[in-house]
Amino acid sequence: MERYLGLDFNQLKNLGGIHTAKEIAGQPSLWLKLIDLFEKKEEEIASFLNTCFPLINRIVLTGAGTSAYIGLSLQATFQKQFGIVTQAIPTTDLVTHPDDYFSEKERILLVSFARSGNSPESVAAVKLADMLCNQCYHLIITCDENGGLANYQANSKKMILLLPPESNDKSLAMTGSYSGMLLAGLLVSRISDLANAFNQVKIISTYGQSILSEYTDKLKAIGELDFSRAIFLGSGPFYGIATESHLKLQELTDGDIICKSETYLGFRHGPKAVVDNTTLVVYLFSNNVYAGLYENDLVLAMEKGQRPLAEVAVCETAPESLTFDLCIQLSDKGKRVDEDMLAVCCILPGQILGFFKSIKNGHKPDNPSESGAISRVVEGVKIYDYNKPNSLSGNRAVSKVFKDVKIYK
Repeated sequence: MERYLGLDFNQLKNLGGIHTAKEIAGQPSLWLKLIDLFEKKEEEIASFLNTCFPLINRIVLTGAGTSAYIGLSLQATFQKQFGIVTQAIPTTDLVTHPDDYFSEKERILLVSFARSGNSPESVAAVKLADMLCNQCYHLIITCDENGGLANYQANSKKMILLLPPESNDKSLAMTGSYSGMLLAGLLVSRISDLANAFNQVKIISTYGQSILSEYTDKLKAIGELDFSRAIFLGSGPFYGIATESHLKLQELTDGDIICKSETYLGFRHGPKAVVDNTTLVVYLFSNNVYAGLYENDLVLAMEKGQRPLAEVAVCETAPESLTFDLCIQLSDKGKRVDEDMLAVCCILPGQILGFFKSIKNGHKPDNPSESGAISRVVEGVKIYDYNKPNSLSGNRAVSKVFKDVKIYK
């Protein structure tokens, strides 16, 4: 009989969690399938990027909710790899304030991430980019070939990167779709060196399997502790993972657990005040030695103030001289993968914690929102027509205000 996260099919079905458990457990295999996808798409992706890059001056990474958090982990990677200014901006910001982000003077590459592509903001954002930018190229990374975003008819050159069918999660919470699209973005950034990237994908797949086989029961035990708050800390590409982890635990428990994400240094500037004896703290450790100095210092600083109920560490190699209630160590061989690649598999503990805390609190992980406050595809968002402003009248308004200003010496 099929078993996922230590539970058999019938147990999971009765608990209302079969899809979530299967999708969490299937991620290491999904990551390997992306190797096959990129072997087939390598030339097409390279050709598309080679067409865009000489003509653009900015890259925007976008999505809504979980899909927006992908950009938080990819922003620095894209900028370093391609040498083009890159910003992570949610579609939810682009739609309400398009003039703040799009300009008729700019030529951009809009990289859109979406599980279904049917969220109202998804298509609205790409339409606004086409309307307001001098030129907009579209790279759409999605999990649903029938979604609105995958079938968007762009005014300019676009490419659809469709992930394997199993990435299109059936459960409410995005799990495989999130890590799959994040990894796809990382592979796009390494399109000129895929052989090395594929080797790293194989390593993080083994790390993911290690988390599932060696730490699921331990994470279940942590999930059964009586905490009502949870903090996820991450630096660099791990900040995106921390943000997504906090959302997973919060939405899978239907808001029972109030969660927060922050960087290690940012946590010192006020947010540390939320820690009390009902708080779980999860440290997502970078394998960047320099960043690790600051991360280790924060853990030591947790001795001051109220102590959390429990502390969990997720790391490639365990930090020296630090102790935790649970330390998830992925390797005893030192650094083996790039920092941003390591981040991909570090989403698993947050997903697993969310799954078991959901069950502990009497929810059904596949559909934990009993009130219907959240849904698999966001509903009820009305998209309003947008009239492109007259930039010349705006300039006249400015000159009218300032033309009589006297400059004093």
